[in-house]
Amino acid sequence: MAGNATITPWEVKGSIDYKKLIEEFGLSPLENLPKEFNENVLFRRKVIFAHRDIQRILDAVRNKKPFAMMTGLMPTGKFHLGHMLLAEQMIFWQNLGAKLYIAVADVEAYNTRNQGLEESRKIAIEEYITNYIALGLKPKNCEIYFQSNRSDDAKKANAFYRLQNILARHITFNEFKAVYGDVTPGKMVSSLLQAADMLHAQLPEFEGKPLPVLVPVGPDQDPHLRIARDISQRIKDPKFMQLSSSYHIFMPGLKGGKMSASDPSSFIALTDTSKEAETKIKRYAFSGGRDTIEEHRKLGGDPDIDVSFQYLKCFFEPDDRKLKQIYDDYKSGKMLTGELKQVLIDKMSLFLKKHHENRQKAKKEIGRFIGKD
Repeated sequence: MAGNATITPWEVKGSIDYKKLIEEFGLSPLENLPKEFNENVLFRRKVIFAHRDIQRILDAVRNKKPFAMMTGLMPTGKFHLGHMLLAEQMIFWQNLGAKLYIAVADVEAYNTRNQGLEESRKIAIEEYITNYIALGLKPKNCEIYFQSNRSDDAKKANAFYRLQNILARHITFNEFKAVYGDVTPGKMVSSLLQAADMLHAQLPEFEGKPLPVLVPVGPDQDPHLRIARDISQRIKDPKFMQLSSSYHIFMPGLKGGKMSASDPSSFIALTDTSKEAETKIKRYAFSGGRDTIEEHRKLGGDPDIDVSFQYLKCFFEPDDRKLKQIYDDYKSGKMLTGELKQVLIDKMSLFLKKHHENRQKAKKEIGRFIGKD
């Protein structure tokens, strides 16, 4: 719970108060960041708003010491703007010197969503990895792997799966139940496998020794992180440095609420055409405007709940002064909802046109990212 909201790895609903969420989850607000971070829209505008133990990551960046960023993808649907929020963070940390570990959660998809491994592989490549590359991910210092086949290097594969089994000794069923509520064998296996994903970079077979590892997540994924953090500190051999984490806001779906991969009208996919995106925005984008033009001109709109404004804020208007002008014009009633939507449509159309070109180039680069050890 965070205020009146429900936030779990499998369900997010209700109105989220991020200040209360920070208190209830025991997080720390992100403050006093180095200048590189203020140059990034996601940090500057508090889209990434909280952390646990990020100081060791900042120290590694400042001192040019090795560190890793670990994340994963659930290969079960279209790659949309919500996924792009995480992809932008991958690229940011890679540019700051992080070694990236990106897990394709095909085993978790098999256990919790009844999806076959081959289908997961196809979706991961065509949707996620292709889009990552098109957005700017580089092959250097980047390992993308499938949970079902960690590595063709036997020593690395054995170390990874051995770690998953070692982790099982250091947590009880009651602890799983306290964190997750409803517990099934599939969820337990998936949780331990995710903990191995987060921790294994520190093994001798991978980065050679304990090092800072950052895991960027949405607040709904925090239970997985808490379990991994708790277990890692109980194990004496091998030794692990405590995981760090950062937390980003939930990207609202077009209709408000969280994006749903099962509802195409709730998201803009990065494979949508400009026309498809325009139609979705005009038809579905939740508005902070008033019921009539007269009322809107008199009372103004609410950009803080308007989905079109939120997309501009997170992705499509990098100029803070222009964004503030849009905010002020909409709030005062000078700008109407249709006009705000058109600003987003114009900017997103340009982005999608360029991104589709980059996707075609990215398809030729897949082999440089998959199967590397």
